[in-house]
Order: sequence, then C-alpha cells, then structure tokens
Amino acid sequence: MKALDDEIGRQLARAMAAGQLRAGAGKPLVIDEAWLQTPPGLRMAFQILKSAGVPPAEVELFQQRASLRASLAAAGDEPTRLRLRLQRQLAELEQDIAFRLEALCKLGQG
Repeated sequence: MKALDDEIGRQLARAMAAGQLRAGAGKPLVIDEAWLQTPPGLRMAFQILKSAGVPPAEVELFQQRASLRASLAAAGDEPTRLRLRLQRQLAELEQDIAFRLEALCKLGQG
C-alpha cells in the first residue's frame, strides 16, 4: 500500500510541475453548512454556478427580502400606506421564496 501511495504522490508532483493541476488540487474539499443543507441532487449544479461566480436566483430574492425588511423597520410602527405596501411586498416575496425552495427540494430529491 505504501508503494502505491508513493507512486500517486510522484504522479501528482509531476502533474503539478507540468502545470496540469491547480494549487490546492488533491486536498479535501471544505464542506460548509450550505453544502449540507443543499439537496444532494442539486449540490453539483450549485457548486458549478458558485465556481462560475453565478449565484442561484434565490440569492437575489434573499437580498430583496433583507432590503424590504430594512425598509419596513425604517418605516416605523405607524400604519401608513408605505408600511402596508412594504408588508404586502414582503409577504409576497416570502411566499415566492418558500415556493421556490420547496420546488428545489423536490427537484433535488427526484
């Protein structure tokens, strides 16, 4: 077994010297909480999007939700048209997010 490990090490060193491998290749992947929460059937697709710098569409929805929550907090406690409109928009957005996440979970399981 040691001879096999040594041979693998030599092959990796040759490939690295030839520029065939990136630095850090061959090291274990760092598994974060988001990876574990992603349905197994979607993990590879999301990893490809992440590596390409393209976040899933749901990330934009989460950012919109945070912005609406901040606007709602800034509107104060007084029931105004603005506050009611923001509450309605937030409720609709949260419903959209819930539907999308449910659909993703079903897609990832199937």
